[in-house]
Amino acid sequence: MVSKKTQEKYAELALRKGVNLQPKQALVVSAPIEGAEFAKMIAQKAYEMGAKDVHINWADDELALLKYENAPDEVLTNFPEWRVKLAETYAEDGAAVLSIDSTNPDLLKDIDSARVAKANKAAAEAMANYAKYMMNDLIPWSVIAIPTGDWAQKVFPDQSKEDAIESLWDAIIKTVRVDKEDPIAAWDEHNATLQTAQEVMNKKKYKKLIYKAPGTDLELDLPDGHIWKGGSADSAKGTTFNPNMPTEEVFSLPHKYGVNGTVSSTMPLNYGGSLIDNFTLTFKDGKVVDFTAEQGEDTLRHLLDTDDGARRLGEVALVPNDSPISQSGLLFYNTLFDENASCHIALGKAYPTNLEGGADMDDDQLDEHGVNDSLTHVDFMIGSENLDIDGVLPDGTTEAVFRNGTWAFELN
Repeated sequence: MVSKKTQEKYAELALRKGVNLQPKQALVVSAPIEGAEFAKMIAQKAYEMGAKDVHINWADDELALLKYENAPDEVLTNFPEWRVKLAETYAEDGAAVLSIDSTNPDLLKDIDSARVAKANKAAAEAMANYAKYMMNDLIPWSVIAIPTGDWAQKVFPDQSKEDAIESLWDAIIKTVRVDKEDPIAAWDEHNATLQTAQEVMNKKKYKKLIYKAPGTDLELDLPDGHIWKGGSADSAKGTTFNPNMPTEEVFSLPHKYGVNGTVSSTMPLNYGGSLIDNFTLTFKDGKVVDFTAEQGEDTLRHLLDTDDGARRLGEVALVPNDSPISQSGLLFYNTLFDENASCHIALGKAYPTNLEGGADMDDDQLDEHGVNDSLTHVDFMIGSENLDIDGVLPDGTTEAVFRNGTWAFELN
């Protein structure tokens, strides 16, 4: 079993390199009730680091399922105002936000996808202003994970719950580099590598990326002034933090009106407690005009119907197939991990910080620059060892960016 000492190292890493908690700063944590001991560990270390307040929002899969099974639609679609006020009050105060994402991938598989979609949309509408604090990096935020029983047995179905949890702990600890003697130094080195990759991509100033793979033939325009990011980010107050732990990607934004062709998923997508698998999307002038899915087609339809922006792309991310998560051979059924094993794109809202001056633009200005807006942001995986990507340079010439799922040029 992963020792308490190792878990404490993980908690400290999440606070120091994840949100980079500052003295006299508040911390808001979203945590599964199964992970109460780890959440308390986070709280204790946060106070030791000088946090002025630690607030924990508890989540319980069993209670969530009971609500979906029994509550009337008007309850699911009436997102509580007090929850909005709570979140916005902490954000306005400059709190750091740490989310522990450990939901059972099959939690809502037997629930009417229309009910789930209504609840997701209501929550997104109510929390839209709060979401801007994260999407614009106004405050430091980070997403991590710890094992929970149902999730662990989804990843390791042939093991007992206890053994599966231990196996998933081991896998997570490796992906976040807590197995290293000095995890913080390991993350500094890793961030430097991702910094090099984004610098290479930013110098290229590609006008377009062209994707070719089995089931995929996609052209994706990049807006003028797009910025590639990856690894650490800086908040509005200059605090350096890591939004995702683990992370292996460099990412930017596509032009919302400049995506054409068909793309096929290469991994299942866990969305709202249901799995969408073996799906394809066909784009014309940036918008999804056709789609199929072998599993979860209704869930995919409801996702695409969230709003107009949900049928357009908000992110393009490059992850080499030889990333440590990919090489682990594990399917985590959790986007935080699976997106870092594979190149991916995202339906929905774009990060304004991926455009020069974007964080200071209003919605109309962002739209003029091709930056997508939506209530949702959902990454899905399209990379494999068979993926080739070409980049079109400003002079119109084309060069290889990825070949056989990994970088086609040296990152130095």
